[in-house]
Amino acid sequence: MNFKVFYVLQKRCVSTLADEISRHAISKSSRLKKYKELPVSKYGGRHIVTMIPGCGNGPEMMNHIRDIFKFINAPIDFEVVDVESTPTSVKQAIMSIRRNGCCIKGSIERFTSEDEKLYASPNVAIRKKLDLFCSLNICKSYLGVPARYQNIDIVIVRENVEGEYSMLEHQSIPGVVESMKVCTTYNSERIARWTFEFAKKFNRKKISIIHKANIMKLSDGLFLRTIKKVAKEYPNIQVDQMIVDNCCMQIVSDPHQFDILVCPNLYGTILCNVVCGLIGGPSLISAANFGYNCAAFETATRSPESVVAEPDTVSPVALINASIELLFYLGYIEHAKLLRKATSKTVEKDLVRTKDIGGTNSTTEMVEAIKTNISAFNDA
Repeated sequence: MNFKVFYVLQKRCVSTLADEISRHAISKSSRLKKYKELPVSKYGGRHIVTMIPGCGNGPEMMNHIRDIFKFINAPIDFEVVDVESTPTSVKQAIMSIRRNGCCIKGSIERFTSEDEKLYASPNVAIRKKLDLFCSLNICKSYLGVPARYQNIDIVIVRENVEGEYSMLEHQSIPGVVESMKVCTTYNSERIARWTFEFAKKFNRKKISIIHKANIMKLSDGLFLRTIKKVAKEYPNIQVDQMIVDNCCMQIVSDPHQFDILVCPNLYGTILCNVVCGLIGGPSLISAANFGYNCAAFETATRSPESVVAEPDTVSPVALINASIELLFYLGYIEHAKLLRKATSKTVEKDLVRTKDIGGTNSTTEMVEAIKTNISAFNDA
């Protein structure tokens, strides 16, 4: 998948949605924020990118990413922000991402102190505060990696800032907790337009709307109706709908029937983890989170780095893929293509893999093999 038009695609989506908002006179409270085509922090021809190592094996993986970027001479400098599970450190990370315009991050542990629960999850806090409304997960098989299915190519687009992740919970009386699920026309419409523009740009043929509107008739019903309304403007794209529990069954039975899934927040998280399991595990797939003014790149699931494994044993492919998307986003197309080509050759042809993706090599050996392939492609 080519990511070089991400920022162009987003700009088009903003423009289209702005026209739609004007036409339908949506309230001022829903006005769009100003969009910047590229992150603004660029000094002396180099971009500044926030790097959040996170927990578990995240710091080890980020060291490899810095090593690879230096090896390919990518004109990027990293501002490393070590985020602890406290509201203060999360605010510092948010300020850094706003200043630099984009980040690459590992998973951050949840808050542990009752007095510090500004947000239930630092990862969700970052997405909500920066309005990273779209999570894009491109789930594509690697040839030869042990998996339940081969030749999977599914895109999951997930609404990223509301739904069950609205973080509006309270205890009414002891032993009774209420959690609010929020769904708005505004957020449903912009994720719909983003998805359809993505499908149009990359020649995807079908979009499946995943919902539970048979039970949650108001919230998921609104999500479903809004996307179906937007779909009428894209007659060349096939659209169907599927209840989320049926989708889970269908996706493990016959994943090749799916092309693009557009989902509310929670369903997208679950389905992405399911597809990662079908492809060969959590250490292969990355996630890109987009807003109008910034973006964050990370692994698609929390498992690769958030669970502390033995050092030098976890596949770096998921985070390398996140870094490739980062390079495309910043406009460094040749760097991104080179790194993607070298990574694919290492995994698929050279069979240099860590144990978690069916090999016997260490993380360092994988990284060194990728660097060797980079040199070979440069010399060719």
